[in-house]
Amino acid sequence: MADQVLKREDTFPRWCHCARMSRRQLLGLIAAQGTTALLTACHSTAMTPSKPVSSSGLNSQAMTAAPAATVTLGMPATITQHGSKVTVVYWDAFGGERGKLVQEIVQRFHAAQSDVEVVYQFQGSYDDTGQKLLQAIAAKQTPDLVLLADNWWFRFYLNDVLQPLSSFFAQAGIDLQDYVGPLLNEGTRHGEVYWVPFARSTPIFYYNKTAWQEAGLPDRGPETWEEFAQWAPKLVQQRGGNVSRSAFAMPTGAGNTPGNLTSLISWLFQPIVWQWGGRYSDEALGIHIQEAPAIAAGQSFLLRPLSEGWAIPSGDIDAAFLNGGTAAVMQTTANLANYERNAPFPVGTAKLPKGPAGFGCCTGGSGLAILKGKPVEVQQAAFRYIAFATSPEITAFWSQNTGYMPVRRSAVEGTLMTQFYQQRPNFRTAVEQLPQARQCDPAREWIPNGFDIIGRGLERVLTQREDPVSVFPALGQQLTEAASSIIAQLKQREGDTVQRIRIL
Repeated sequence: MADQVLKREDTFPRWCHCARMSRRQLLGLIAAQGTTALLTACHSTAMTPSKPVSSSGLNSQAMTAAPAATVTLGMPATITQHGSKVTVVYWDAFGGERGKLVQEIVQRFHAAQSDVEVVYQFQGSYDDTGQKLLQAIAAKQTPDLVLLADNWWFRFYLNDVLQPLSSFFAQAGIDLQDYVGPLLNEGTRHGEVYWVPFARSTPIFYYNKTAWQEAGLPDRGPETWEEFAQWAPKLVQQRGGNVSRSAFAMPTGAGNTPGNLTSLISWLFQPIVWQWGGRYSDEALGIHIQEAPAIAAGQSFLLRPLSEGWAIPSGDIDAAFLNGGTAAVMQTTANLANYERNAPFPVGTAKLPKGPAGFGCCTGGSGLAILKGKPVEVQQAAFRYIAFATSPEITAFWSQNTGYMPVRRSAVEGTLMTQFYQQRPNFRTAVEQLPQARQCDPAREWIPNGFDIIGRGLERVLTQREDPVSVFPALGQQLTEAASSIIAQLKQREGDTVQRIRIL
């Protein structure tokens, strides 16, 4: 492989018979009959989807319903020399069932073409992957393709190590308008795409329908947090003078996947701050967490439920919910498939309740990025995988088996997902909530370890019952000091105009 010279002479992979046509014949075919003719003209034994992973407990029907073949057509060319293959090293951050799903996507990609081999390498959690990439950059031994969390990709953009991708989309003929706007725009700077949405989520409200029924509550989520506070005492159960089931559980830093530290609590508290009229920071990285609205959010949402005895801090809110230790949690939609599969009770989902200032919801999750400085054929090959993994068919497959939101509009509106939503309405909650959601404030996403600074402060409130009125000003000072270097980097990278594209 290393000794071969890879030539770029065609516009389509070897297995596509269109490569044998003249350019004039091909353009004429497309003009006359469109994409359907292209699909008819191209064929391969790889057009049959790979077999579902039967031993992993995954949704085989959803896997079969998402054929992989058509999404590889029209990708940028990488190889024409017979027998040659481009290898792409891909760093992933999903273990367990989600990791098996990603490996299934890689297998489908391999089944759909023979020019690119993706070498899947699991790196640990989001934070583990980000830290390892920092080390790899320092050692000049980076992967070609990497999955980065929403609170990690920006620091690599600032250091100019991510490859701009807009020209790849244009060359492939992929309409960026088909990507869900709020999700794609998070990875877009000044009109250039650097980070492509893949595993994207929002927090939603989960509740135990059996507990709700026993308490005589309506089968829905609360409209407001105040309404939930009124319902909460009915949901609490005691045994031997101790609370055996709380109404609500809130995560401490230890409640994240190993290595994620305080990322989860700082993410879940973000919409709460908005709902109380506050914010972590503004778009220019001015810090506001120390101001009255954010403090009020901390006192009302964190301290009050604990002092009233109907909420608990938990090192593992997923286990607390599934084991019946709490009747409700606020958690990522990505946990939905796991909850429905493992809960011994029917699971309900709802949009986040409103706060005094109205509704607020943030986005989260991860996306795919290509590293700069790689040979062009490797970058093109890596992009072929990105286009495949975020295609309408594959994003539908991924969403149905996890709970993450489809990242393509055509998938959300297509038959696969509309029929699925009718059968599994819980999965529709995050999609319906998304138009009102927005990306987290820059203090959490742009400042290295900003999520950890915020999360550790929130942990003090949850575990030590410290008042936000004394905790949050110290957080504000820490964030302000940490933001100064980022502001300087932004000016150096983008000039005097600090811009952040946000479409709600």
